[in-house]
Amino acid sequence: MDGNKGPGVVPAAAVDVVRELARLLSVAPVAGDSAGWIDELRVLEDLKSAAAARQARIAVAFDISQRRDQARSGVPAEELGTGVAAQIALARRESPAKGGRLLGLAKALVTEMPHTLASLQTGQLNEWRATLLVRETACLSSSDRSAVDEELASDVGAFSGAGDRAVVAAARSAAYRRDPKSVTDRASHAAAERHVSLRPAPDTMCYVTAFLPVAEGVAVHAALTRQADKFRSDGDARSRGQLMADALVERVTGTAGGISGVEIQLVMTDRTLFQGDSEPARLSGYGVVPAGWAREVAAQGQGHGRSLNVWLRRLYTAPGSGDLVAMDSRARLFPSGLRRFIQVRDHTCRTPFCDAPIRHLDHVLPWHSGGTTTQRNGAGLCEACNHIKEAPGWRSRPLSGPRHTLQLTTPTGHGYQSTAPPLPGNSPPDDRLKQQRPAGTFAISL
Repeated sequence: MDGNKGPGVVPAAAVDVVRELARLLSVAPVAGDSAGWIDELRVLEDLKSAAAARQARIAVAFDISQRRDQARSGVPAEELGTGVAAQIALARRESPAKGGRLLGLAKALVTEMPHTLASLQTGQLNEWRATLLVRETACLSSSDRSAVDEELASDVGAFSGAGDRAVVAAARSAAYRRDPKSVTDRASHAAAERHVSLRPAPDTMCYVTAFLPVAEGVAVHAALTRQADKFRSDGDARSRGQLMADALVERVTGTAGGISGVEIQLVMTDRTLFQGDSEPARLSGYGVVPAGWAREVAAQGQGHGRSLNVWLRRLYTAPGSGDLVAMDSRARLFPSGLRRFIQVRDHTCRTPFCDAPIRHLDHVLPWHSGGTTTQRNGAGLCEACNHIKEAPGWRSRPLSGPRHTLQLTTPTGHGYQSTAPPLPGNSPPDDRLKQQRPAGTFAISL
């Protein structure tokens, strides 16, 4: 998925210098004693900070150049800058969302916070602590933010020995002294950022996180605690934490025991399902799960006497490649069966380095350019990546490969490839033993 230079892209002298620096680091002799190792760690940390400062300057220069080029091409003023953060993200091997945050950080450092940028350049602050300073002054006007930056003057060692909390406290205090109304308004508007998110955790567990205003959050926790205490007083053997977790699931789903009327897709091989094979399964929205756990869920659910309605869908894969067999449609929009097909194949957004959930089913080669509604010309994307792909200068096309592969080309001519993740039971090319045993695959809906 690494970027490649497109036609006519000539590496600048600066790129050659940085590339040579990276090569020298890989071959430099390692210090021979403990003191030397610590010294080198310190210098390498300074080097990382200096690289982050240079990346910030480059990002701002690139943003200005791209906006100028877009304006010359007739892009409306309100759309200038579209896709810039995504190109930065691809170059830094980050998600488009992270690219937006990195560009915002760079603009703040370069245009409004020169002292923080200087301290980053010299290694007195690392990139994370510079980010904290930018974040805590985001509610201020440009002039007030520059004044806070000058007041803190981190480039003269004001934060020497300070930890993250000390940096945040100093920035908040300075921001409040400059503009208490903006800081107060920021807190009052924070409720608009409330949301619920899901993150995988080890051992087939996950984190369901609710970002709530403090009053509502305390009320939720208190209600769950009261119910757990009641069950404990009635002799329930479960711990308070288990009771609170179970109560949360039952209140949200509306049923005792949890899952009911909600479809989840669990993808596994026929060997895993019927023959006790150890090949892991894949749960949409989560990731890889152990074979034994998947069989339990497919058979009857787990715990508290639950039983689940299970539907099996046989997925046919091409021998030796693990690619799902094609499915065509003459419709402009992807029909439900083909949508489910592509969602199972792609698992998450197909933009390189972006692992956001799939929100849009998109034509790789656009419909207006002759693209067809087929699995080969379809890709699952998150909402942001789907919009970015439509910006001027962005191109995509499907490629032939062992699995579904697409090529994404940015306005600068750099190319990135994305290959669909392998389905359970399809091994890497050098695993000859399992390649001789092509797997049938089931998508199990609960």
